[in-house]
Amino acid sequence: MGTIDPVIEIRNIHKSFGGFVAVDDFSLRVEPGEIVALLGRTGAGKSTVLNLVMGTIGPDQGSIRVAGFDPYAQFRELKGRIAVSFQTDRLLPWRTAVENAELGLLILGVPKAEARTRALAWLERVNLKGAQDKYVHELSGGMRQRVSLARALAVDPAIVFLDESFSQLDHATAGKLRRDFHCIAKEFGKTCLFVTHRIEDAIEIADRAIVLNPGARIVLTEEITPDLRADPALVRACHARIAEAMGGEGEADDEESLAPVTAG
Repeated sequence: MGTIDPVIEIRNIHKSFGGFVAVDDFSLRVEPGEIVALLGRTGAGKSTVLNLVMGTIGPDQGSIRVAGFDPYAQFRELKGRIAVSFQTDRLLPWRTAVENAELGLLILGVPKAEARTRALAWLERVNLKGAQDKYVHELSGGMRQRVSLARALAVDPAIVFLDESFSQLDHATAGKLRRDFHCIAKEFGKTCLFVTHRIEDAIEIADRAIVLNPGARIVLTEEITPDLRADPALVRACHARIAEAMGGEGEADDEESLAPVTAG
């Protein structure tokens, strides 16, 4: 019986900026449909790893394959296969919510009518039905981030990268958006790699949380299961282990953020 190739495969990568070693001999496999979180202290290398996987920079040594392609050397081949949601929503203020959500589809050459239909469907999936004609200044921070996610998901990417996508939101708004994203990613079988400094992001979204030390050295890997999410004691214990591995730098959380997670 054959084995399934990983969607993301990183082998022994090294990346330096001048004399600073950002990533030193880092390896990782992300399987189809898996959601993996990278956490770590400032300067741990998690954002550099994400930029390497997105293909915005290339490694000095080692190899990276995303959907079978080198993301830096074969960036064009990954067009339409990957999508990114950033810390800031990066919406165009002169476009409405639906016009922002359909933008990636239009860039890919999808006909206008089809792009509009798909964008509206994704706005509804991220709970923005009725807000499609609002401009950016009429949307709350959480609503803008939902438009950003709808834009990313509307192109039907196999892989979604999240770069601190929930960190600008308050705990209540971020928590609802995390749960919604997790449900959508699982329903549509999306593979996801994301970086965050919020431990609750990892616990509520990821199947696997990986804590990095400077040089992107893995110091802890936590498997996060539905059973764990449903048990407040297990959630607190997992949170404590991750916080300890991060050197106590994980963002402080109130009791609400440590409550068991449901799919609602």
